Amino acid sequence: MNRGVWGDVVGQPEAVAVLSAAAEAAASVVAGGSPAPGAMTHAWLFTGPPGSGHVDAARSFAAALQCSVADDRPGCGTCAGCHTTLAGTHADVRVVAPEGLSISVGEMRSLVQVSARRPTAGRWQVVIITEADRLTEGAANALLKSVEEPPERTVFLLCAPSSHPDDVSVTIRSRCRVVPLGTPRPAAIAAALEEEGLAPEVASWAASVCGGHVERARRLATEEDVRARREAVLRIPLALRRPADVFTCADQLVSTAEADAVSAHEGRDAAEREALETAMGAGGTGKGTAAATRGAKGAIKDLEKRQKSRATRTQRDSLDQALVDLAAFYRDVLVTSSGAGAALNHPDRAEDSRRAAEAWSAESTLRRLEAVLGCRTALGRNVKPRIAVEAMLFTLQRG
Repeated sequence: MNRGVWGDVVGQPEAVAVLSAAAEAAASVVAGGSPAPGAMTHAWLFTGPPGSGHVDAARSFAAALQCSVADDRPGCGTCAGCHTTLAGTHADVRVVAPEGLSISVGEMRSLVQVSARRPTAGRWQVVIITEADRLTEGAANALLKSVEEPPERTVFLLCAPSSHPDDVSVTIRSRCRVVPLGTPRPAAIAAALEEEGLAPEVASWAASVCGGHVERARRLATEEDVRARREAVLRIPLALRRPADVFTCADQLVSTAEADAVSAHEGRDAAEREALETAMGAGGTGKGTAAATRGAKGAIKDLEKRQKSRATRTQRDSLDQALVDLAAFYRDVLVTSSGAGAALNHPDRAEDSRRAAEAWSAESTLRRLEAVLGCRTALGRNVKPRIAVEAMLFTLQRG
């Protein structure tokens, strides 16, 4: 089944219907027609829980806006406009994906200047901000001016997790049409994975343990190291038998997150540094090379700062995924002990949940769950990872 540009938007039929109608209205605007009132607007806010695909929905909508097929159903997925947008190479579609912990005012000002231009190759000038909740106050103010007085044929697509809606400036939110996405059902995720060629049993297992996170399901189904990391995390609750186990498990969690940060960016960091040094005259012998090299020290220092911020964010994201898995396990223990009959987040660890439910009281399980959630909060407030993780694990060990 060819769903055009909407193939990556899994289990969100209501959102797809709204966005398809808006893309049709946008095509009518370009053609000089009169679209249905309210169908299309210049600013959109896509929200949803992690893994719901709110960023994929924004990209798909951008592709539908740039679709060059001359009919009333834009979003074919095969024309140059759709293909280059989804591939990230369309000249009139700009994606802001913060590599560090926030989006700076300087970056946003540059983007606003570019967004004021008319489209050069496509039908619309489209700006996608994948994590609008990371805009600094200054960056939000710089964006607000354009959102309040949008350039003609420019569309802003903002994305933010629904768990932190207040992190997006209320003045910006009030000027956006909100597209809420929900957590996809396991059946929808499994079906999408099967369409990608995965075996039904693998797709079904990955969909059942991914917590509604489509990309995580895809990685669990296809990457052995991701499956092994999940298994290691889920062994922790029953492995905390002695106080000494706290330090062993803490080292495992933090070291794994640090390794993730290194492996994710090592090659890129080296390439960026080499390119900068070359641009600033490193290794040259011509006149003025020594002065240029000395002047490069400040630029290299700025680069190292950005790279450190990027690595810190990757480490936090890796740790946060481990904490999400732990919190889901303790929730499963509570479900098991209460006999509620609700679906488990980790059905393949049902025996571990049963053993824990027999050994722990509901009160101690709840304290453990609160410790995991408290650790996530602490990391969000820049507490050093090892300190936050060890504090959590002491509570998990004692109950």
